Amino acid sequence: MQPFFKHIKPAADLILTLIYWTYFTLGYIIFFLPLYLWSAFFSKDPEQSFQKLNHLFYKGFFGLVRSITPGLNFDIDEQVLSVRSSIIVCNHISYLDPILLISLYEKHKTIVKNIFFKLPVFGWVLKRSGYMPSASDAKLSEVMLRQVEGMHEYLASGGNLFVFPEGTRSRDGNIGKFEKGLFKIARFCHAPVKVFFIQNSNRLFYPGKFLFNTCTKNVIKLKLIGEITFDKQGKMPPVDDMIGMVRSMMETYNMDSGKKS
Repeated sequence: MQPFFKHIKPAADLILTLIYWTYFTLGYIIFFLPLYLWSAFFSKDPEQSFQKLNHLFYKGFFGLVRSITPGLNFDIDEQVLSVRSSIIVCNHISYLDPILLISLYEKHKTIVKNIFFKLPVFGWVLKRSGYMPSASDAKLSEVMLRQVEGMHEYLASGGNLFVFPEGTRSRDGNIGKFEKGLFKIARFCHAPVKVFFIQNSNRLFYPGKFLFNTCTKNVIKLKLIGEITFDKQGKMPPVDDMIGMVRSMMETYNMDSGKKS
């Protein structure tokens, strides 16, 4: 870290964090909420309109972060940007990970923790966006079932479903235990699985911290590291085999990238 940034870092962390959160609150309420309301009542395809608005909102957020955060760069694999009609699995190290993926894909769905569906306004946006709850819940099971039943058609139309199979953020960067639900959906939909790996998003926004970590050299990387597709008979591997394959890809890449750094 350069001496100048070292001395101003505490103040910069606070000021830039306030700017980011101002975008999230005032930007959401003033500029985007009216658009969500318009889409809910007048759009021919409200779900797709909500997904596009989510994409634009978070794309704007990362554009802001990229432009005003000293020392921060992004390295997004071109292959990542071209993925369509796929189920995407990715490691999870920061709250920034899901919104980064939303910022990359205009047509997308994801699985979100149940508790967020119960929040005022935000929960309504999640439901109207076609996102799915993460676990069975009497009030949300119908939402989950409806989305899964329509997933094959959604993927065929060019949409992506991205999921973090660990279910929660890793605190130490190691790959956690995988949930099976995603891989069952992949077999049900007969969809290719693309394996992503994200690095250093936790250096910008540490788990459990309120302030963003700015004024330090950091490159947030997102790479396509492998995929699982159909065999010669047009079938997907069994769920347990897919889990083993994805885990192996992630652990190998994590180990190799650690050796290079």
